Amino acid sequence: MTKVARTPLAVALRYQAPQAPKVVAVGRGELGQRIIDVAREHDVPLETNPALAEALSTVELETEIPHELYVAVATILAFILRASAKPAAKPLKP
Repeated sequence: MTKVARTPLAVALRYQAPQAPKVVAVGRGELGQRIIDVAREHDVPLETNPALAEALSTVELETEIPHELYVAVATILAFILRASAKPAAKPLKP
């Protein structure tokens, strides 16, 4: 059995509350890998979800995500926000 290398697919979203997230970049192959590399260079959280990436890859750039994908994207954004939240400062002991 031959292992087939997957072609990277990357979709970048921008979220500025209270608006819905927008698709700001989509790329496959070398461009997809470059989007992933740039995200890593800038400590942008990454999520691996091939089905969602495929669905989002059909959205026109600078367009808000469709209502049908709100729940899936909101779940990911909530996870990222929780993971990136800084822990509360511990009170100093007297």
